[in-house]
Amino acid sequence: MVIAIGSDHGGYELKTQIIKYLNDKGYQVKDFGTCDGNHSVDYPEYGLAVAEAVKSGECEKGIIICGTGIGISMAANKVPGIRAALCTDSYMARMSREHNDANVLALGGRVIGAGVALDIVETWLNSEFQGGRHKTRVDKIAEIEKKYLK
Repeated sequence: MVIAIGSDHGGYELKTQIIKYLNDKGYQVKDFGTCDGNHSVDYPEYGLAVAEAVKSGECEKGIIICGTGIGISMAANKVPGIRAALCTDSYMARMSREHNDANVLALGGRVIGAGVALDIVETWLNSEFQGGRHKTRVDKIAEIEKKYLK
């Protein structure tokens, strides 16, 4: 599985820890930046890059990180077909996959520590979409996107 990852300066340190974790677990990771945590950059650029990589199929899933995870998830969710879920614990991560078929995980580098973040990542990657009544709801999200893409 190829996982896209991107962060702004506020998520850079956590991003480097997640990349190491993913590499150690045997995942292929494509890093969309930023490459430096010392200079302020704009989170929408990195949220968009990861979202486009997932949307195009270049990467199967994505992980995005900014200071809180809020802004970068808002940016990623502007891309049709992207369901970025901001998760602060492993329960949210599991539910985002099982019920919402989230294809991008958003994290806050200044909100959660590395231990919690890695647990969230592991849970998210190992949870599967349950389909059924949840598919009907995810399909309704896609219909909302179509309505406003006209």
